[in-house]
Amino acid sequence: MADGQKKRIPHVLSIAGVDPSGGAGVLADIKAMSACGAYACGVITALTAQNTKGVTGVMPVPAAFVTEQLNTLFEDVRIDAVKIGMLNDCEVIEAVASAIERWKPRWVVLDPVMVAKSMDRLLREDAVERLRTRLLPLASVITPNIPEAGELLGIPTGAVAEDPEESARKLRQLMGRREGAWVLLKGGHLSGEQSTDLLTDGLATARFSEPRIETANTHGTGCTLSSALAAYLASTNDMLNAVRLAKAYITGAIRHADELDVGSGHGPTHHFFAMWPKVDEGGASDKA
Repeated sequence: MADGQKKRIPHVLSIAGVDPSGGAGVLADIKAMSACGAYACGVITALTAQNTKGVTGVMPVPAAFVTEQLNTLFEDVRIDAVKIGMLNDCEVIEAVASAIERWKPRWVVLDPVMVAKSMDRLLREDAVERLRTRLLPLASVITPNIPEAGELLGIPTGAVAEDPEESARKLRQLMGRREGAWVLLKGGHLSGEQSTDLLTDGLATARFSEPRIETANTHGTGCTLSSALAAYLASTNDMLNAVRLAKAYITGAIRHADELDVGSGHGPTHHFFAMWPKVDEGGASDKA
């Protein structure tokens, strides 16, 4: 980089629903992208009535208005990477797929959000096939967990857990024959001292492991990881390095989650663990 030349700050877009508690969805995505050095934008696909204990209601945003949000944003703002989360129904999936085809962002991270941590359904069952056929082929990388992988492949969760590497290869096949597409199969639902995610392009496979952390505060981990990945892809343009950085970030956010005190169910991860001053039990800050 030449002297005096500023590094361009990446612009990253979250396309997802709203979790009012801030632990998942667009609000969590914005936090994660910002913490990872990106300027974050958001297009809303659905409103939810949700807290750390569960989802009590979902109100989809009409597909035509999702399209209007996307077109209006892309017409004005450079978007370096897109993260796609909760889409809820077939019409919104089609709206997002059409916008991706029209605007062709460099990086597309698809987090196939289907079921919330509380086991409440966020993607209608009749929309799974549309997600599989319309959006998987457009993604640079998909980031399913073990249950989501099973649903996408139409096989039991246990079969995915038994052979995650083979399942990741089958998922890659669903994305089509084009080069430059990857599957990041997350291992958070597996057991063991290490949490290992598998990254494959259908030929080579890499493993990313971090110590498994015991905490109930894991709400929105998938949203946070995929958003961090989008931010790091936009800044590095390197899949392996971006996954490594995103894996380290989500591990830190989970490790520090118990420093927060949000709700009485599955609390959020700590998106700003590396930035906020530490506060002891007496309320004193280490930066006071």
